[in-house]
Amino acid sequence: MDFTLPDTALDVQRGVAAICSRYDLDYWQRCESDKRWPQEVWDELAKGGWLGLAVPERFGGGGQGLLELAVATETIAASGAAGGSAFTYVLTPGFGALTLSRHGSAEQQAELLPGLASGEVETCFALTEPDAGSNALAITTSARRDGGDYVINGQKIWITGVQRATWMLLVTRTIPAAEARPRSAGLTVFLVNVPEAVAAGRLTYRPIPKLGANTTPSNMVFLDDLRVPASRVVGRVDEGAAVLWDILNPERVLLAASALGGAEVALRVAVDYAKEREVFGRPIGANQAIAFPLAQVKAKIELARLMIYKAAWSFDRRLPCGTEANIAKLTASQAAWEAADAAFQTHGGMAYSLEYPVARLLTDARIGKVAPVTEELLLNYLATQVLGLPRGF
Repeated sequence: MDFTLPDTALDVQRGVAAICSRYDLDYWQRCESDKRWPQEVWDELAKGGWLGLAVPERFGGGGQGLLELAVATETIAASGAAGGSAFTYVLTPGFGALTLSRHGSAEQQAELLPGLASGEVETCFALTEPDAGSNALAITTSARRDGGDYVINGQKIWITGVQRATWMLLVTRTIPAAEARPRSAGLTVFLVNVPEAVAAGRLTYRPIPKLGANTTPSNMVFLDDLRVPASRVVGRVDEGAAVLWDILNPERVLLAASALGGAEVALRVAVDYAKEREVFGRPIGANQAIAFPLAQVKAKIELARLMIYKAAWSFDRRLPCGTEANIAKLTASQAAWEAADAAFQTHGGMAYSLEYPVARLLTDARIGKVAPVTEELLLNYLATQVLGLPRGF
């Protein structure tokens, strides 16, 4: 067994870190406070070719896989972006480039992948609905065939990045859930041209006020008689579950990587403060009540990293990776929360001061325990699908 990162991933780590080293914690704090997309970082990532890592070389990309994307995401988050702001990287390289590289038609790939590689084209992903939540198979957004088009109606919620997206990967039902056998049948994924749909008045959205992660706005989305050509189906009609799992598993891995990076920056902030802050004539880090929780966090960070890399490695080799992706998401989110909580406790009352980044790191870390899937559902998957325990629903 070789636990060394391949040269491709190490090159990504070094290249992305070189860019991010020019943007400190204060930069990311300002982006969050101003609810502003980190345009400067995005432009540098695009110029360096880091947005096209998962795009095949013939379309101007790097020809790499999920492992390299995970390393890039972790590196951005660990530089100071933390989990919320690092999500800016997931939207296009993860949802768009990785999905279309694996499931897009030849025409879709030729049309979109060059722009995804350069950063000129951006994507978002629309699955969650107000009445379905984490039960993806219960979605009701419908797509009905009408000649050469499909007519789509429905609502989506917590759809991040619609404002910037050129294309939306939209999950619909072409067979109602009540009629689908098996339950995963009847899903179809579409590519929706967002600017065109907005201009036609067939796609509208409303931003959701959020506690944190405000560099990337999240939205309610409304679809009213939206016509989409049949050529915009990604994969096969009624068989979109295969595409969906290849979106959701990478999403878990990449958000685990962003949580891991958030844990790293929280731990770094806590350790630096514990070394500098003196009480009763010595640094507070000399006290086991401070030192031991931080040491525990370090151990959990390293364990989560191993599972993230294993899940990504498995996906890239087209091996089953659902269990690994879920464990990676569970453990990385827990590590991020414990790291941020320990950083908060280490700073004491100063954690409430916005002069320090701790409050942002704490709200960022809390997201991972509920989104894009709750801890409880991750545990339920492991209980029923891995351990074989009876289902509770």
